[in-house]
Amino acid sequence: MSPGASGGSLRVASYNLKDLALDRAAAARVVRQIDPDVLCLQEVPRRLFSTWRVSSFAAECGMSWSGRHRGSGGTTIFTSPRVHVAQSQHVRLAVPAMRRTRGYAVTLVGPAGHQPLVVASIHLGLDPAERERHAGQILAAVASGGPVVLAGDVNEVETGRAWASIASALVPVSPPAPTFPADSPQSRLDVVFASPTLTVLPHREVTLDVRDLVAASDHRPVWVDLCVGADSVLAADRGA
Repeated sequence: MSPGASGGSLRVASYNLKDLALDRAAAARVVRQIDPDVLCLQEVPRRLFSTWRVSSFAAECGMSWSGRHRGSGGTTIFTSPRVHVAQSQHVRLAVPAMRRTRGYAVTLVGPAGHQPLVVASIHLGLDPAERERHAGQILAAVASGGPVVLAGDVNEVETGRAWASIASALVPVSPPAPTFPADSPQSRLDVVFASPTLTVLPHREVTLDVRDLVAASDHRPVWVDLCVGADSVLAADRGA
């Protein structure tokens, strides 16, 4: 990751897009309303015309995309013009034959003049043992000695072993509200975890049209504002 703005806050969001198989215009409206600096995505299109579809969606959201996500199991990361990205990588995780591919996306990003953050988008699988194994592998891979944020769909709630594995190193910092299914949320599957050294700012609610939330995906998005400097430059740019 590399510095970009001069200081302030960093809004990190996570959203499972269900392969953009539902209402992509509604999904883009949701993202624009949240206005994240870093957007961790799961279930982005992976097959026919996937690069064009993801790139077009990034433009519809007013965000930038690295243009690469092969091997990531449908995860990727968008960034806003308010931050600068030094590195982006998509990593495949081992799964048994005939099982859905899994992976994660990781980027090094941050405001100018401040220590950059490692931010990873994750989407754990449906098998509990696989989730726990992948959680440990991702944690080991992204450990940098500096602040880390993991955001995504962990496919289990707080009592799960993968959740416990991540929480042994990072703190769940997004609001403790259910995110799935979108039309009547019952389970908190989508979450942002962050290094305990990072300061979490008071949560700012965003007015989102419930019709868009239900039309866009079967998951609801989550987001958090992290303090990365003394001045709230990014927050001020956003008009917060």
